[in-house]
Amino acid sequence: MIIRGAVLREMGLPQPYAESRPLRTEQVELAPPGPGELLVRVRAAGLCHSDLSVIDGSRPRVMPMLLGHEATGEVVRSEAPGFAPGDTVGFAFVPACGGCGPCAEGRAALCEPGAAANTAGTLLGGAQRLDGVHHHLGVSGFADHAVVSARSAVKIDPSLPPEIAALFGCAVMTGVGAVVNTARIQPGQSAVVFGLGGVGLAALLGAVLAGAHPIVAVDVVPEKLALATSLGATTAIDARPTESSAAPTAAPSEVSPNAAIPSGAGPSSGALNAAIPSGAGPSDDARTVTSQSEPASSAAAPRTAAPTAAAFDVVEAVREATAGGADYAFETVGSAAVLGQAYAATRRGGTTVTVGLPHPYQLLSIPAVSLVAEERTLKGSYLGSAVPSRDIPRYIALYRAGRLPVDRLLTSTVSLDGLNEAFDELAAGTSIRQVLVF
Repeated sequence: MIIRGAVLREMGLPQPYAESRPLRTEQVELAPPGPGELLVRVRAAGLCHSDLSVIDGSRPRVMPMLLGHEATGEVVRSEAPGFAPGDTVGFAFVPACGGCGPCAEGRAALCEPGAAANTAGTLLGGAQRLDGVHHHLGVSGFADHAVVSARSAVKIDPSLPPEIAALFGCAVMTGVGAVVNTARIQPGQSAVVFGLGGVGLAALLGAVLAGAHPIVAVDVVPEKLALATSLGATTAIDARPTESSAAPTAAPSEVSPNAAIPSGAGPSSGALNAAIPSGAGPSDDARTVTSQSEPASSAAAPRTAAPTAAAFDVVEAVREATAGGADYAFETVGSAAVLGQAYAATRRGGTTVTVGLPHPYQLLSIPAVSLVAEERTLKGSYLGSAVPSRDIPRYIALYRAGRLPVDRLLTSTVSLDGLNEAFDELAAGTSIRQVLVF
């Protein structure tokens, strides 16, 4: 059959994408599903930084490729047991073979054949159903139809709006899972989230769900910080540097901008400003710490410290907000520099969980002795350490119960022909989650 989809033929074209047009809507021949596969009519697909990182070349993939991995749709034809035409499915971007070492240990996100297929741009088992075009993470959801391995699909509640259902395949599963599966935060433990995109805000929702307290949110976009406080963050740290050279001032209870960096501290706050992508109403009891020099707009606004760019230290601000350092830090930016900040912001015995995917050439430097003398832990979380068949229905049930308001992450819906403009917004940091709808 002939489908319409967004094909990327060359990575690294310059911004704005509205002009360079890296994604082209093309007609592509899609072969029928083979054994163990499904033909799915795609209803919606989220725009994620994992897609953007292929477009800009920071995550090299085989070309050409039909992008999109965070998606949902309706089964049209099934060649796999357990699925039938009419089933509504969500997708996991790592197909789980069920037989490799990680799968046998219940770590489906680390499936070895699934990872190999994703690298090769094929479906699980090596099939390529798109004529002359590679699959993206086993899904290729930026098209009106897709053939996927049944191992990539999970049956979900058909009454869920598609633009919401799509979010559970990546942003929600990755962010919430990093908290509840990888970190396993306990009630009353403190948490800080660096980066408030879709995954970062989902991690914040996971921290609220787990009963973490306090919860600190760090970003450079005021609108995202405001949204974070409305979702449950107790402190929002605006990491933007100020252009003012005036001496910093702070209320006695606020951040001391000249405080010494603790042992094991990592990069300065400038790293966050450089790495976090450039999203409302804060709660009354939330507190905002900012490096901006402008005063609060009213007496009811959150209190504001005003250190200079050189003096303001994000790590110290987090440690102030968490009485000496967070129990858990979550880095969702995909920057080694920000990961260093997150690591430094934890207390002795604290744990840093990294979710973002930096460029393969980025290296992390931390004081090696801190792993022993301070018993700090640094660990990765891929796909939220999820078992998709278990976790996606569980998170949807929590959303239905009002305990996981992931609909608050949706910025807008877009059309297939508007994807390039939408990725400009994502790259600029002015959106959280945009969703392509068919």
